[in-house]
Parts: sequence; C-alpha cells; structure tokens
Amino acid sequence: MDKVVRDPVEAVADIGDGASLAVGGFGLCGIPSVLINALLQAGVKDLEAVSNNCGVDDWGLGRLLREKRIRRMVSSYVGENKEFARQYLSGELEVELTPQGTLAERLRAGGSGIAAFYTRTGVGTQVAEGGLPWRYAEDGSIAVASPLKEVRPFETPDGPLEFVLEQAISCDFGLVRAWRGDRHGNLVFNKSARNFNPLAAMAGRVTIAEVEELVEPGELDPDSIHTPGVFVQRVVPLTPEQAADKRIEKRTVRPSAVEPVETPGGAQ
Repeated sequence: MDKVVRDPVEAVADIGDGASLAVGGFGLCGIPSVLINALLQAGVKDLEAVSNNCGVDDWGLGRLLREKRIRRMVSSYVGENKEFARQYLSGELEVELTPQGTLAERLRAGGSGIAAFYTRTGVGTQVAEGGLPWRYAEDGSIAVASPLKEVRPFETPDGPLEFVLEQAISCDFGLVRAWRGDRHGNLVFNKSARNFNPLAAMAGRVTIAEVEELVEPGELDPDSIHTPGVFVQRVVPLTPEQAADKRIEKRTVRPSAVEPVETPGGAQ
C-alpha cells in the first residue's frame, strides 16, 4: 500500500515517447511542475497532453512545449503562452480546443468508466458541426479539422432540445499536484488547485502525484479527501524548496489608496 517514490525522475521513468498525459492545474495554479521538469530531463518526446492550458513560455507544460516535446494538446485555451500560439498557427502543433466545462467532464467520464455523454455546450457551432482547425499546414490552410459529431434531441423540462455527443478522455498517465497526501495515495488539494487535478488523477491509467506535505495513513480527515488513493499509483513527496517554488501567471495589484498630493512647488 505504500506508494511513495522518493525520486521524481524514477516516478516518471516509464513514461515513454508518444505517451498521453492528463495534467492537472489551471493556469499556473496547482500544476505538477516537479514531475514536468523530470519529464523534461528524461528527454521523452511526441507527447499528447490533456490539460486546461499549456502553462506559460518558461514554466509548466510550456517548458516541454518549448523543447518540442509535445506533438498534440487537448485544452480549453491558449492562455499566456506565446510559443503555444506560434506552434499552433505555424502547423508545428496539433491542438484540439475544447470548451472548458466539456473538457472537465470528458476527463471525469474517462475516470468513471463512461464512454461518452451528451451536452448542450457546442450545439449549433463548429464544436458540433466540425471544421475547427486542429492542425494548420505551412501555407496557413487547415491540414486537420475537427470531425462532425452526433447531435440528437432529448426531452427536457423546457421541451425538446438538441445535445451533442462528446467522448470521454482517458490517458496513459495522470500528473497532479496535491497540497497534502498520504502514503496510500489519498490526496487533498488546496483551494483553487482543486480544479482539474482531481479529474486528471481519475483519467490517468497510472497517476503520479507530487505532494507538498506527506503525512501518514490515518492523518487525513476522510471527509476532507478530494481524491481517494484508488486513483493514485505513485506519490512523490516534495522538498520544502520544491513546494515553495510557485509562479504567478499574471500579477495584478490595486492602485494605492493614497493619491499623491502636489505641493505649490511641484514636489509630491
């Protein structure tokens, strides 16, 4: 039952070229940066990553992208990553842009053994009708486009409405970051980090969790556990330095409450 792996490099050693990864986090909040850095050191390539976004140019999945290690992204937005946008528009990277709520449910369904589900999101748009550019050619034309999806009506309290069929997502590996975790793989996420992390943990056939604080089994309140250990195969405890190494995607500050006062001589 002890799932602790001391070395992040050892934890990702069996992730090979061409693997698919479900990666937790939102922006730069709650991303498994230590495991991502270990993958970068391992030199794996041709990865398919499923994550809300692709980090930024110099952090998170953006580090793998910069080194051309990712061949395909399934995500909900490009975000603050200029290299992501450049590779996508130049045809170097295949990108399946997916509505954020749909992406979350596709991961949850994959982890729950549900093959597909119907949703109202995307009805009447290219999400359902196909034609969204997944990969561009060198001349700017669309080399690979999204397919037509099944749409069918269902009776609802508001009358018959159309819904689009979305397929679940499951990946070879799940990479997540938790605030606290025990040796059995039970995880607790801190505030906003509880976004895509539980879903990525469910969707990975083998899930690896880096944890900021490792505790012994029984120390976590069962009612506070967000991801039970059945979804987690490996636990990597972080050092205090690794746990504290976090980035801010976009810093926002409030203007000073005290406005400068101009004196007659012009000084402030």
